Amino acid sequence: MKRIATIVLAAVLGMCCSNAQAEENVKIGKQNIKLASRMMTPEALWAMGRIGGVEASPDGSQVVFQVGYYSVKQNKGHQVICVMNADGSNRQQLTTSAKSESDPTWLDAQTIAFVSDGEIWSMKADGSERKQLSKTDGKVEGFKFSPDRKHVIILKSIDFNEIIQKNPDDLPKATGRRVTDLMYRHWDHYVESIQHPFVCSVSDDGIATNMTDILEGEPYECPMEPFGGIEQLAWSPDSKTIAYTCRKKTGLEYSISTDSDIYLYNIGTRETKNLCKPADYVAPKNDPTRTLKIQAVNAPENLKNNVGYDQNPQFSPDGEYVAWLSMERDGYEADLNRLCIYHLATGTKRYINWKSDVDAFCWAPQEVKSKQRKVKSTDPQLYFISVWNGCCNMYCASQKGEVTQLTETWDDWTSIQMANNGQRILATRQSLSTPTDIYMVTPPVKKQATKIEQISFENKHILDQLTLGKMQQYWVPTTDGKKELVWVMLPANYEEGKKYPTLLFCEGGPQSPVSQFWSYRWNFQIMAANGYVVVAPNRHGLPGFGQEWKEEISGDWTGQCMNDYLSAIDFAADSLPFVDKNRLGAVGASFGGFSVYYLAGIHNKRFKAFIAHDGAFNLASMYLETEENWFSNWEYDEAYWHRPQMPNAKKTYHDSPHKMVEKWDTPILCIHGEKDYRICYTQGMQAFNAARMKGIPAELLIFPDENHWVLKPQNGVLWQRTFFNWLDRWLK
Repeated sequence: MKRIATIVLAAVLGMCCSNAQAEENVKIGKQNIKLASRMMTPEALWAMGRIGGVEASPDGSQVVFQVGYYSVKQNKGHQVICVMNADGSNRQQLTTSAKSESDPTWLDAQTIAFVSDGEIWSMKADGSERKQLSKTDGKVEGFKFSPDRKHVIILKSIDFNEIIQKNPDDLPKATGRRVTDLMYRHWDHYVESIQHPFVCSVSDDGIATNMTDILEGEPYECPMEPFGGIEQLAWSPDSKTIAYTCRKKTGLEYSISTDSDIYLYNIGTRETKNLCKPADYVAPKNDPTRTLKIQAVNAPENLKNNVGYDQNPQFSPDGEYVAWLSMERDGYEADLNRLCIYHLATGTKRYINWKSDVDAFCWAPQEVKSKQRKVKSTDPQLYFISVWNGCCNMYCASQKGEVTQLTETWDDWTSIQMANNGQRILATRQSLSTPTDIYMVTPPVKKQATKIEQISFENKHILDQLTLGKMQQYWVPTTDGKKELVWVMLPANYEEGKKYPTLLFCEGGPQSPVSQFWSYRWNFQIMAANGYVVVAPNRHGLPGFGQEWKEEISGDWTGQCMNDYLSAIDFAADSLPFVDKNRLGAVGASFGGFSVYYLAGIHNKRFKAFIAHDGAFNLASMYLETEENWFSNWEYDEAYWHRPQMPNAKKTYHDSPHKMVEKWDTPILCIHGEKDYRICYTQGMQAFNAARMKGIPAELLIFPDENHWVLKPQNGVLWQRTFFNWLDRWLK
């Protein structure tokens, strides 16, 4: 495989040199990245800057944002803070420290707050006058200032010994963990601490050390594991109230439920109110070994109590409403993600009627300018992002339920917020061919079209050196008389008339979209650079094609969705002249890894090679190994030991890939992380051991220090090299 000749990443060099040297390296870093060829490589991927948090200044004149740079040599990442004018001009990197600096936000039009070494700092927008605001012994994990800047929420972890008991004080070197309930592990760690939000007062001298725990004495996490952050809390415009997300459950009850709520906390009285449920609400008792879809908690009369995921609240600009993302049913992570709007004065809730999941949203301004005066809108609007037909676009919704589409591009919009006093939208966007960049979007006025302006070009200096594959779209008939959208990526070195080895990409989730995502591991452009066609079907079970299409996969992991995979690859092999039907492979992670293990037993010699990453292999053992039990309960219907079994459970356990091994006949690479507690690494080991004991060529790539993903630079490069070495061995 081809390599990058020279990579000089200033922000990375800053980790191992003096501040003065780091600052000088920052100035020259991006100009000295030169590729040895025009083909994407693992090193090129890891050389790219990764844009994180983005925020417009209060006056709309500037944008501050975070960028992560990585060093393969040092096996580290480094986060820096940049600022630019709202039109993209005058980009400056403010970081001069060898330490990572992150989470930038504007305190006023000239001042930025951020996190450095676990503390909150401030600086002027030119990077000067740096000042430490908090003193927590480096424990700040997130923060949000009140609108009047007199208070701040600080996220920090506290000890948690509800599930894993504290060891005796006279055994300080003991490594054993005494576990007394479920949810003792979550995603990639043992649960021995949880995050709590603390409210602190702010003075001219900085942040007061006396902190008030919003959840004082409560054994619950906020934000919620495993992905929640500061977006799960919001300040009211008058700075008197905090809305926060919390699932107030522990142990077994936590592990079988997705029921989180939105709470209001008054910082003066310290009173808390649940916006989702009445004060006298009592949750029904549930059988922890069966799906909640058939239990009382999801009975029609109980659904009005918001028993599913409710998270990420935002106050309307006038403070009269709170909106949040809401799923209707308990125990189902892939329920329709709706926009709920709560009127604080009356306690009434309304939902935006939309056909697909809402992924992110923000309130539109509530004052409309006329020639004589400002008029308050009687129908406040919200902007949101949603996936439909394989792309994540922007939409506008009125409280009356009217939805209009703002963008219609083959892209994934990934974040959205107001800028320029509500006149424009600050957003981020990516695609299958381009990593994340920052955009200013002007909503349409009267009959004018939406205006989209790209204002950051973070990786242009690398992308301009690369030859990229071209993407095509097809609608392929499925065996149930419908059609599935299939993305096809051509090889970067594509020549008319040639045939190429082809990969079937199997998506995870099982309900994650095959949209215009950019991945630093499952990257279609690096597959194209290595001379492969990529066939990526939006099979049954994926969002963006209606809730019925998405829900057909639950209880049917080995039915229609597997037929959809075969329909897509058969269409490509039979109808696309550039696909070599004698050199087909199938690859995927998570549910995609499960798909590969299952396809290995039913493919009838279609494929010449398989790669499964973090895939489920033995569903009976996974039922008891995974940590969030609501997932297996909903997807399988019930525990494997029940007799008689419900039809979906019987089918699920009968069709588990480990029962199909006698039909395996194709080389397979199994990849797994030992810190993956969602799908334990023993699943990958079982699959590899089975293949080798059958005499099938196989390899196992095991990462002792990785979770459901591969996050360390050198592990990431090893992953890519192993991936393509395996495919090249069998398909070229």
